[in-house]
This record gives sequence, C-alpha cells and structure tokens, in this order.
Amino acid sequence: MHLLDATMFWSRTGGGVGRYLREKQNWIAGHTAWTHTIVTPFVDAYSGVAVPSWPLPGSGGYRLPWNRTAAAQQIEAQAPDLIEADDPYRLAWSVLDAGQRLGVPTVAFCHSNLERLAASHAGGVAGRLARAYAARLYRRFDRVYAPSRAMVDHLLDWGVERVFHQPLGVDTRMFRPCAGDGRWRVRLGLPANARLLVYAGRYAAEKHLDVLSAAVARLGPRYWLVAAGGGPRPPRGERVVRIGYLRSAREMARLLAEVDAFVHAGDQETFGLGVLESLACGTPVVARQAEGLAELVDGSVGAAVPAGTCAAFAEAIHAVCVRPSPERAEAARRRALAYDWGRVLPALCRSYEHLLGHPAPRTPAWAGLQHAG
Repeated sequence: MHLLDATMFWSRTGGGVGRYLREKQNWIAGHTAWTHTIVTPFVDAYSGVAVPSWPLPGSGGYRLPWNRTAAAQQIEAQAPDLIEADDPYRLAWSVLDAGQRLGVPTVAFCHSNLERLAASHAGGVAGRLARAYAARLYRRFDRVYAPSRAMVDHLLDWGVERVFHQPLGVDTRMFRPCAGDGRWRVRLGLPANARLLVYAGRYAAEKHLDVLSAAVARLGPRYWLVAAGGGPRPPRGERVVRIGYLRSAREMARLLAEVDAFVHAGDQETFGLGVLESLACGTPVVARQAEGLAELVDGSVGAAVPAGTCAAFAEAIHAVCVRPSPERAEAARRRALAYDWGRVLPALCRSYEHLLGHPAPRTPAWAGLQHAG
C-alpha cells in the first residue's frame, strides 16, 4: 500500500502538522510494509516531493503552492493508493484532482477551524465565507479526520457527513517526567526560586500570547514566561524570554519536564500537541477551556480557564504553581499515555485499510481512554 500525504504546513522550524506527518512516516516505516510519501513545498529528509511554491511572509517559514495542476500531476506521478490532504488550501484541491484521475480514495485531516480563524482576523462575514468554502471542500473527500470532538461537531454542523474523530499523539518515551535535568534555568540565567512557565508554538494572534504576558506581569517578579516558537505576534514583557523554535525533541522534553507549568491561552485549537507533550512529562497545564484544549485539560492535570482574561489566567497559574502535586503529575502522565503514537497511529492505519476495502478496523474510530471533563 502506498499512502501519500500533501500539505503546505511544512516548515524547517516547527509546526504541529509537520510533527504529525514525521511521526506517521516513522511509525509506518517501522511497523508496516507500506510506502509513505510526503508532498510539500520543499524537499527535506522526510518530504521527498516538492511542488512549485512562493514564500508566505509572516508565516514562520511556510510556503504557498501556486500551481494546482502541476501539484496534482506530481501527486499522480507517485501512483499512490490513498491520498491525504493535510491543509485546506490549494494542495487540497490538487489532492482531489489527482485522486479522481487515479481512481483512488482521498481523505482530509482537518487541523484548523477555518471559520473561527477567518472571523478572528477579518470579522463575521469573513468567517461565514470561510465556513462555506471549507464545507464545499471537505464534502468532496471520502473521509475527513478531525483531532477533537469539538472539530468533529463543527464539521458536522457545516454539513460534512463522513467525519471521523482521530486524535493526534505524543512520543511518551521521549517526553517523560525524568527528561528534565535542571539546566534550562541555569542556561536562561533565571533565579533558582523562579516559577517557570512555558508556551511552545506559533506566535499568532489566535494564541492570545498578550494574555499570558499580562498574566505574568500581574503575578509578580517570581514568575517568568519562556516562549519557544516563532511567528508575527511574539509575546513581550519584562519577564518574557523568547528562545525561538527548539528543533530537538530531546531539548523540548527537557524544558517541559523542568518548568512549573505549561500555559496556553488559545481559543481555536483543534488539538494541542504541546499540551500533550507537557502532560507526558508530568507537567501541569493551564489552558483555555475551549475547543480541543478542553478535551485534554481539566482540574486533575492542571487548570482549564473558562475566561480568556489575564486576571483569570493569573489566578489559575498561581493556584497550580503554589500547590505542586505528585498525584496531579501522575494523572497528567496517565492521560498522555492514552495518546501515545503507538496507540493513535495503528487506529488511523486501520481506518485507511477499511477505506481501501481491507479487513475492517477493530474500532470505528478512536479507542483512546475517556476522562472526566
């Protein structure tokens, strides 16, 4: 079986879609006889096929494919048995074109909520137009995967029928409680008694990093925010340290295992890979109680914040940091173990096999452990 993934969400610096595809390629290579090809705007150690593209300013290293026909032809030339689109833009239409000409199934993985993204940047009219566009696109695929139940509900509300809940995962051998070694505080020159918070991801408006910066300022001199990422809207503040993207998963694991809490104020997340990696390290998470984050975080593993204000986040962060809890760390680790890539990816591959007419998957969608919200 030859599986092909296509996406413009591919960067040399970071990105959740890229992490998902790299993990999937590694798992397929180690556990199946399948061929897996990744088509992106440029070639690297994982992506073997590049399509014509232009740099996308302010995007953190992404490039925009511009030739739908040429991209479809390059996909066709690989002769895949199944094609997955991992972004909702021009390459998704190339995937549909190639699938139709080859006579093979096409699936999409919905990694972002276009309606809410457009509305937050350009208002309600833009949001409604984006919703109509996304519905028109996703209805054409044989299956659409969504990483959270919240995103499943959005897609169904848009009139997309063949929707499957398929969470993403975490490498629980890399991200583990003993990964920290105490060096990050020394490296950053922070006081030994500093309460260290970390955010990892893109610096974008919908992440509400200004809320986190303001919360740190409100909490006082003992609290510091370390931001690992990049993008057009970086957090700023007296006790905000930006360290850029960490390309090494081992370094990220060391950082996450050492800090007092992971923080995330985004209200549009369809999942939350950084959240899951922190939980795997036994690190509590303080996150907005919204969309996909609300399905990963509750009071047993940190704090889910109903209001997106700096006061609400400051209160929740302080409550978590002043009461360290071994039981909470153990609960965080247990939750992450339910999403280990070794559980998540076999379920996804069984779904692919079912679509291709192979033996049906043992479960209709995701068989992860449930937890109280």
